[in-house]
Formats: sequence, C-alpha cells, structure tokens
Amino acid sequence: MGNREDLLAGALRCLKDKGWARTTVRDIASAAGVNHAAIGYHFGSREALLIEAFVQAMDEWGGEVETAVRAALDPSATARERYETFWRTVIESYGANRRLWLASVEAAVEAEHNPRVRELMSAALREGRSGLAAGLVGVPEDELDDTDIRSIGSVQLALMSGVLVQHLLDPDDAPRAENVTDALLSLARRLS
Repeated sequence: MGNREDLLAGALRCLKDKGWARTTVRDIASAAGVNHAAIGYHFGSREALLIEAFVQAMDEWGGEVETAVRAALDPSATARERYETFWRTVIESYGANRRLWLASVEAAVEAEHNPRVRELMSAALREGRSGLAAGLVGVPEDELDDTDIRSIGSVQLALMSGVLVQHLLDPDDAPRAENVTDALLSLARRLS
C-alpha cells in the first residue's frame, strides 16, 4: 500500500477506535505509519480524509450487506422476504459496526458547524441514496431516474438513519426487520 491507502486505513481504524470528534491528525498519521503532512498532501484536510475513509467503509459495508442478503435468500423469496432479509442484515451490522456508526452520527453533528464537512457528507448522502434505490429496485444505478433516487433512495436512507439511532440508543426496543415492513405496509394501506 502507498501513503494514500495507508492513510485511509489508518483513518478508518481511528474512526472505529476513537470516533470522529476525538480523532486527530496525529492519531491518523500514527495509525497509518506516515508523517502527518501526508494528510494535507493527499486529502487536503483531516475532514476530507475522514469522510473519504467513511465513504469507502460504507461502500464496503454495502457490498457486504448485498452479499449477505443474497447468501441468505432462497431464489424464490418474495419481495417482502428480500426486504426483511436486507433489514435483518443492516440491523445486525449496526451492532457489529457500532463505533463506525457512532462516528457517522458525530460527523453529522460536526457538519452543522463545518461547511466543508457538510459539503462532503452531502455528496456522500447523494451517492448513498442512489445506491440504495438501485439495490431496492434491482437495477444498475445508471438506469435510475432522479425520481426514484429522491423518493425511494431518500426515504430508505431516512428509515435507516432513524432505525440506526434507535439501535444505538435503545437496542432492546428498537424496530426489527419485520416491524419496518409491517409499518410500511400498514401506512401504505392507510394512505391508499
């Protein structure tokens, strides 16, 4: 690995170990085994590096979730079974990657006070919406229209964020996969 890759790996370790707010430039450089000046050279700032490490982790997480869902599903599974399997996998990941998810909440709070972090996180959210919509609809991202991204991707991301916070704060009473599906179907019946 080169310095850039080492920095990304070091930043991810720091996010998982220390969180967003407590991770310093020196922490990242130490974890990466490089001089802290390399952060500015390769990423421009600590925030840009942390966001890129987080986005990379989320891309990997998305691939892991997709692989786990496919492995867990019978090819004849219904749409509901596929959606609930997705949610079970996601909810399990909240516990397995708790520190990384906590760091994402810290980054969102930081974005309120740091325009650059807001800009970087907004770009990551746009990418996340598109990936979620594509996965749920079952088409490649480049075949989605903006309406699907803004509706399906945005709402799924909102659901995931809300369920995440509940699992971080109150895991015993947070919604399970079946609760999410039941609630969406119940709302849809009431709205139609």
